[in-house]
Amino acid sequence: MKVLITGTAGFIGFHLVAKLASDGFEIVGLDNINDYYDVSLKYARLREQGIRKNEVKYGEFTQSVKLINYRFIKLNLEDKECLDLLFQNENFDIVINLAAQAGVRYSIENPYAYLNSNLVGFMNVLEACRNNPVKHLYYASSSSVYGKNKKVPFSEKDPVDNPISLYAATKKANELLATSYHNLYHLACTGLRFFTVYGPWGRPDMAYYSFTKDILNGKTIKVFNNGDLKRDFTYIDDIIESIYLLMKVDESSTESENRILNIGNNTPEKLLDFIQILEKEIGKEAKKEFLPMQQGDVHETYADIDKLISCINYVPTTTLKIGLQKFIMWYRLFYKL
Repeated sequence: MKVLITGTAGFIGFHLVAKLASDGFEIVGLDNINDYYDVSLKYARLREQGIRKNEVKYGEFTQSVKLINYRFIKLNLEDKECLDLLFQNENFDIVINLAAQAGVRYSIENPYAYLNSNLVGFMNVLEACRNNPVKHLYYASSSSVYGKNKKVPFSEKDPVDNPISLYAATKKANELLATSYHNLYHLACTGLRFFTVYGPWGRPDMAYYSFTKDILNGKTIKVFNNGDLKRDFTYIDDIIESIYLLMKVDESSTESENRILNIGNNTPEKLLDFIQILEKEIGKEAKKEFLPMQQGDVHETYADIDKLISCINYVPTTTLKIGLQKFIMWYRLFYKL
């Protein structure tokens, strides 16, 4: 089975390549390697996948030297002509769209980056799937779509029409666009609402990553809303296993589904407890600056995962303590600390 995974120089895409390659899928990875955060980390991920930086050229394939069933192409999703040609030539069975402009706070500073990548880019993916029929499109949504919802845990049945960031609005728009393509063209679609994903090879703009860096360097960390926040931290292995099991279940399905699924740990953690775990695992107390709530932030995220469990009979199992231990171990090795 041939799979296109977009965003394979990114955090989740990187891990998904490893999982699917080990199971024999033929994989094409795509990423534009933008500079939203340090591109050296993105190239390091590619290097781990066997993709040599000096061989990466826009619009051309690079064969992995480690994974015989993996090829990579540098491409912008906004580049409709090249994307259409890729779909025409490759005849993908499955498309997993993880490429997007990430970050809630950055969407306030640079809104057009989100319109181009998350809306125009996603529209191009939908059109390519329609014109070159695929069996299933999986795409990354986000817990941020729940916006100002007060009821917890967040259920897929809850209304999500009150976003508090442009990033969240683009993710909700993706869900609506996918639904329209399902209704019009019977495209099987699954939107994955991820809840605060963390772990080795993660994104430097995420709190667990930046806090670790600052604590180790003796710098002050910024604690928003005076620490009165809760997050449903979900370890990367649980995210990847959930996607993999969904693909396995859908492999034998003859229905053209359109569904939205929460993928979270179902256990919200207090921000100050999270910081205490980091301090203990690092062996150093954090210098803290307590600040008001930031624009675009929500007070709490908490995933209702009953629907996910009913689909794949799987419950994320990694505790925050174990997950942060694994991340810090990787961080020290990667940065040679």
